[in-house]
Amino acid sequence: MARTKDSASSSKEPGRLKQMWQVFQMTRRYDSTAQWLMLLGFLAPIAVTLGLALWLSEGNGFTIALWVVAGVLAGLLIAMIILGRRAERAAYSQIDGQPGAVGAVLRSGLRGGWVGNEMPVAVNGRTQDAVYRAVGRGGVVLISEGPASRTQRMLDDEQRKVARVLPTVDVTLVSVGHEEGDVELHRLAATLRKLKKTLTKPEVLAVSNRLNSLQSSLPIPKGIDPLKVRPQRGKLR
Repeated sequence: MARTKDSASSSKEPGRLKQMWQVFQMTRRYDSTAQWLMLLGFLAPIAVTLGLALWLSEGNGFTIALWVVAGVLAGLLIAMIILGRRAERAAYSQIDGQPGAVGAVLRSGLRGGWVGNEMPVAVNGRTQDAVYRAVGRGGVVLISEGPASRTQRMLDDEQRKVARVLPTVDVTLVSVGHEEGDVELHRLAATLRKLKKTLTKPEVLAVSNRLNSLQSSLPIPKGIDPLKVRPQRGKLR
């Protein structure tokens, strides 16, 4: 039994290391500066702690070794933090510009008490442009996905809907893209966190529940009548 447990634990360890290596390879492929930033983040703490050790340890080898070990651990931690952030940015770069990219960020990238949904609140079935909604301490944020020239009207319509039911809540409009004035996809979550806090945590939950309760289903694309749709019959042999 003990041997089985040991073999199971040893088989898991290479899996984690392999996964980290795959994340690093993917990040380096899309971000050539990531490996150098990680190297700098690893070496800088070691250099600092080594300098402090030589200055404060008075030639005590054991104390110097402890300082160096602390520097190595700090360097590993900083390198992993850099890898995590750069990997997230690289992952977003792969879906940037695709329909549903904003929803992916709202589903997995929000922190700091923000509530978002991967499903849009408005969609243009012809162009695949969409508007998403997030609620947090900074109020209600409506986020467009698509060129601003096509999505501005959709944003204005959704803003009026929110203002009718929540007239005292701040509403911020954000356009995700690469045009002037747009927010890039990998900066969306950070942009939301920088908004001025106007709601308390209980108010965030109340506002989110209020909007979700009023959210109607998305319109059915033109040309489809659900009352006339019939299941296809199997072919007779």
